[in-house]
Amino acid sequence: PPADLSELLARLAGIANQGSYLRWINASVGKVVKLITVEEVCYFQADNKYTLVVTPQSESLIQKTIKELCDELDPQVFWQIHRSTVVNVNAIASVERNVRGRVSVRLKERKESLPVADAYVHLFRKM
Repeated sequence: PPADLSELLARLAGIANQGSYLRWINASVGKVVKLITVEEVCYFQADNKYTLVVTPQSESLIQKTIKELCDELDPQVFWQIHRSTVVNVNAIASVERNVRGRVSVRLKERKESLPVADAYVHLFRKM
């Protein structure tokens, strides 16, 4: 019988798709369209029908859902930490656990701390 090449083909398909992740975000601010590189983004947060794009210097709204972003972003760099939040791993300064056992993420260039839902705590155990 012929050799089973399905695993090899799946690996090759993964390598081919590796360079196709989202690189730019187009965010409308009035009549101006800002181009934001995904490397600049600290985190994305769902906001009703929009998604808030947060960089160290600014916040912008885009018309894309968190689910759509998760499908387009590099999963090695952007982790979903809550059903409404996706964080850039490179923007994380520390991970903290409070007295109640809740985990939160502190960012390098932002003052706010982001809560991590229990379903996503496992991501930080492998760091």
